[in-house]
Amino acid sequence: MTPLRQRMTEDMQIRQLSPHTQRAYIAAVARFAKYFGRSPADLGPEDIRAYQLHLVAQGVGHSNFAITVCALRFLYTITLGKEWRVEDIPHARRAERLPVVLSPAEVTQLLAAVPSLKHRTALTIVYAAGLRVSEVVALKVTDIDSQRMVIRVVQGKGRKDRYVMLSPRLLTLLREYWKAARPQEWLFPGRVPRQPLRAKSVQVACGDARKAAGFTKPVTVHTLRHSFATHLLEAGTNVRTIQLLLGHRSLATTARYTQVSPQVLNATPSPLDLLPPLAEPPSA
Repeated sequence: MTPLRQRMTEDMQIRQLSPHTQRAYIAAVARFAKYFGRSPADLGPEDIRAYQLHLVAQGVGHSNFAITVCALRFLYTITLGKEWRVEDIPHARRAERLPVVLSPAEVTQLLAAVPSLKHRTALTIVYAAGLRVSEVVALKVTDIDSQRMVIRVVQGKGRKDRYVMLSPRLLTLLREYWKAARPQEWLFPGRVPRQPLRAKSVQVACGDARKAAGFTKPVTVHTLRHSFATHLLEAGTNVRTIQLLLGHRSLATTARYTQVSPQVLNATPSPLDLLPPLAEPPSA
């Protein structure tokens, strides 16, 4: 092991980085040094920028690019203690993609294609309450509050509790499911006793339903959550309320649904429609 690698490893251990992260950082620094054929201690910001351009030209994915940036920031800030600003090593921006959204008719078609009552109920909760699949399989029977007509989500993403609405129609389905399955602790028990249903099981059921329904567009469990938010927005629900229901930390994350709602988009006229009538088009 080279002295520089030894020092970097010791620094990472002091900072209690996981062994996986340590290996990824060291490998990234090794590739960086190999590209220039020199010790990283002899390289600077201009070399780092040149290497980043090289990674982009090679089509390196966002995750690998981000690991390289973090590794180089750690190397030059902690291990080598360089005086130039760490901000001189910029991060790459993740490509922004708009979510796929189903129409209400397509949601009905998808749910109708799920033959299992357990899986259909689980997927219906995703759409009816906007839950993540991990939150659905973690539900307990006691989380369904029919008196207050709410569902309690315990320690969702970000380790936060929240309440979401309990649809009367969903409650009817839940009662039908409870009579058939008689769950005791977990609302959706798995095959292993006293363990909840695995998220993978719900995802597979959704994929099978997508094929059975004949959809060509990509549809996942999360597509139902996207559809929940978009349909609420189209019904006039405040974006802040949708943010709370989804458990989003940032309002900007929720606001992206305004970009996929046809009703929101169509409510804004094109400037072409505001022009006076045009003359007859010229002949071809």
